[in-house]
Amino acid sequence: MKVRHCLIALALSVSPLHAADMTDKAFQEIAERVFQPVIKQYDIPGLAVGVTISGSEFYYAYGEASRETKAPVTGDTIFELGSVSKIFNVTLAALAEQRSLLSMDQPVSTYLPELKDSAFDRITLVNLATHTSGGLPLQVPDSVTDDAGLMTYLKSWKPAYDAGTMRSYSNVSIGLLGRIAGERFGGTYRQAAEGRLFPALGLKSTFIAVPPDAMDRYAFGYDKANKPVRVGPGVLDDEAYGIKTTVRDMVHLLELNLKPDALAPELKAAIEKTHTGYFDTAYYTQDMVWEQYAWPVALNKLLDGNSAKMSLESQPVKKRAEPLAPQSAVLMNKTGSTNGFGAYVVLLPKAQIGLTVLANRNYPNTARAEAGLKFIHALEAYTAK
Repeated sequence: MKVRHCLIALALSVSPLHAADMTDKAFQEIAERVFQPVIKQYDIPGLAVGVTISGSEFYYAYGEASRETKAPVTGDTIFELGSVSKIFNVTLAALAEQRSLLSMDQPVSTYLPELKDSAFDRITLVNLATHTSGGLPLQVPDSVTDDAGLMTYLKSWKPAYDAGTMRSYSNVSIGLLGRIAGERFGGTYRQAAEGRLFPALGLKSTFIAVPPDAMDRYAFGYDKANKPVRVGPGVLDDEAYGIKTTVRDMVHLLELNLKPDALAPELKAAIEKTHTGYFDTAYYTQDMVWEQYAWPVALNKLLDGNSAKMSLESQPVKKRAEPLAPQSAVLMNKTGSTNGFGAYVVLLPKAQIGLTVLANRNYPNTARAEAGLKFIHALEAYTAK
């Protein structure tokens, strides 16, 4: 079996899947086989899987968007993305750079003058986008409840490391980038994302604030006590983990990441910028939010890269002498969670595969990565018959 998996991975690394070889019936059977054990193990109420294979889309939906109303999960069910939201954040920042509204190489204090004469004179926007700011915390401290308090906290914050030497996964870091990008577009991050970015990407059901006419499609997440929950307000929440969307919109977004040629040149360039590698960790190259593994990737390496220690503990990084241009033979992924939701997205550029898995339960990142890799190998095995 190990030899078979290696052959599958090698085949996938050198050629795209042929969508014409995949039937919906076969796709449903593969999704059922791979994801039903995960659903059962973690008591996931509802789950939606979407895949693009060379531009052809396939979907699998299971379970309930609400256990109370018994509303079924469909392709139009709205899920919380958690930190998968950060992909939109860096895309907006890269778009602002394309429009000469900011430079990713400039210090943070260039765009937030209230932080001049602080550590942010030495931390660039690239550092914010790659979690290499020097140790900003994962979450905004509980004592910070508004914008003024945030600026006061950041003004006096002292980094534990030199910028660019350690990776410390941080909602504060990416939140600041989103705030700056929104301001450079002349408003808030929410205004720029909902008013400019989402329409430019052709997303029909992607929101920060779910509108009243879409609330009936907004799933409830379920916490550890099996209570229905949705994400609450917080400082930098919009920017770091606040986007809600459907599996259909996410598949469309992944298609654009795989083939952005149909977009306006500046948006195409912005998406490609987010695929640029800046730092190497022990397991992957850190792009602008995306985590990039050389393909084929061993399961244990993918699991280590998606482990809790990578999000909860600072890890050493090595800065590349020159940024790594977007690569083809790679697997790029990102996880995201809120108290009641778990999301996972994967890109395989050379194989022209994009995968998204959305669930209304926060289950381990490693379980998502393992199932995702197993699913991709199963697709390849089927089309290779």
